[in-house]
Amino acid sequence: MLVHLSVHNYAIVEHLDLELDRGMSVISGETGAGKSIMLDALGLTLGDRADSGVVRPGADKADILASFDLGDIPEAHTWLAQRDLATEGPCILRRVITAEGRSRGYINGTPCPLGDLKALGELLIDIHSQHEHQSLLKVDTHRRLLDEYAGAQELSRQVNLAAQRWKQTRSELERLASQGDEQRARHQLLSYQLEELENLGLGDNELEQLEQDHKALTNAEGLLAACRQVIEQCSESDAGNVLSALTSSLSRLSGVQGQPGPLNEAANLLASAQIQVEEAVGELNRFLDHFEADPQRQQQLEERLDTIYTLARKHRIHPSELPAMQQQLFDELEGLNADDQATERLSEELAAYGRHYQEKAAELSTRRQKAAAKLSKAVEKEMQLLGMPGGRFSIQLQENTSTDPNGNGLEQVEFLVSANPGQPIKALAKVASGGELSRISLAIQVITAQTSRVPTLVFDEVDVGIGGPTAEVVGQLLRRLGERGQVLTVTHLPQVAAQGHQHLFVHKVRGNNATRTAVSKLSDAQRVEEIARMLGGIDLTEESLAHARKLVSNAQG
Repeated sequence: MLVHLSVHNYAIVEHLDLELDRGMSVISGETGAGKSIMLDALGLTLGDRADSGVVRPGADKADILASFDLGDIPEAHTWLAQRDLATEGPCILRRVITAEGRSRGYINGTPCPLGDLKALGELLIDIHSQHEHQSLLKVDTHRRLLDEYAGAQELSRQVNLAAQRWKQTRSELERLASQGDEQRARHQLLSYQLEELENLGLGDNELEQLEQDHKALTNAEGLLAACRQVIEQCSESDAGNVLSALTSSLSRLSGVQGQPGPLNEAANLLASAQIQVEEAVGELNRFLDHFEADPQRQQQLEERLDTIYTLARKHRIHPSELPAMQQQLFDELEGLNADDQATERLSEELAAYGRHYQEKAAELSTRRQKAAAKLSKAVEKEMQLLGMPGGRFSIQLQENTSTDPNGNGLEQVEFLVSANPGQPIKALAKVASGGELSRISLAIQVITAQTSRVPTLVFDEVDVGIGGPTAEVVGQLLRRLGERGQVLTVTHLPQVAAQGHQHLFVHKVRGNNATRTAVSKLSDAQRVEEIARMLGGIDLTEESLAHARKLVSNAQG
């Protein structure tokens, strides 16, 4: 529960420290004194939006801190532990808003996003405002309240998630199906092109070797003539050849007696040249012996090269790039095959999500039907007590016409009401007046709050438009809620204020240059005076004081 609220420089509040107890705490004060300011400040610690306008004029920042005892809230303990934010003492939520409009949130001293403040706050406190009855005109609110009353929030979330996943999966399937004709045509083309390349079977370095062999066969006659001419000049010419000239030269140098060193070196070089020429002639003769000018082989080479070049032109690439093109086509075809596999997988997932949705939605529907009957009866009973004798309340569960999974479940939920005897029961938005709507809203809030796991409930002037004996009933309802946890009630009705376990008085303190809001915890005597003021105005009379004492005595009796 909320044990402490500290507000600094917020709106017209300069400094406020408030200790809060269990039970029903009444908050009252003159109009404009700032009764709702405390709750607005509390809302900021729970993740509400804020701007620089909330900072008290002249201050550089507003600082609000709320401390909670988590003894009865294991869900909050778990939430904090999962995020390494748990502490031994109370849970402290803090919000700081600067005059420039910057905002920072903290949980147990650790900076956090506002979404975390809001998520944790939903486990700690539930605020019912005077305007909340307006949301009762929306069927989404009807569904939410029924699911909360049925304790089916988590099941409702699972149904919504299952429906979302089903729709996402169907959208992906439809996307793949829309590409079907185009993909099938592309798949057929890729398969044909890949088959051509696979049939070509171009090997590593094959193109280079083919071109070399073809070039050799094309130049065969010139090559043979050149080889024979070299052999003739080196060794076979009768008119003189290289080998005979080298032999004669070596013979002449060898016949010189006492030749100097340079001649000796020259003779060695000539001998080496003779050997190399002989080896060259041998290589040429071997080439001529084994070389065959095969026209058939040349034709085969030309046909093979023509096939390769034709396929390369078809793809508008160089022949050497054909292997890379083959791999590229293969990868793309694999991708299309993967899409086919994805379609099959997504179809299976769609069916699985559909089954899961139907299972969870059917379970939710069963719980809604049971809770609807129970909640209708309870709200109808409270309506009788709240000045609507003969009023009827019913919850209609209308099956969805579409067979597709719906995030809201198998049915639409709508509240139906008949405010007066003899009137037909109709949709709430069509038959309830402002005052009736306010009372019906309070009845629903009181009933649903009884099943809430949140220990702290805040009611901000939810009794607007209610008076007389009905106001006392409202006070009794709120006191009853306070006996099971903690209730904070902002009210202007003395019948409601008298039911509180403690009373907080909000008032303005005027200084020389500024006005600020202060809150006092009233003693028993002060409380009687405040209720008397609420009954009869500023001037207290013995009659109003006596009436106030009687209201307090009856509430505590």
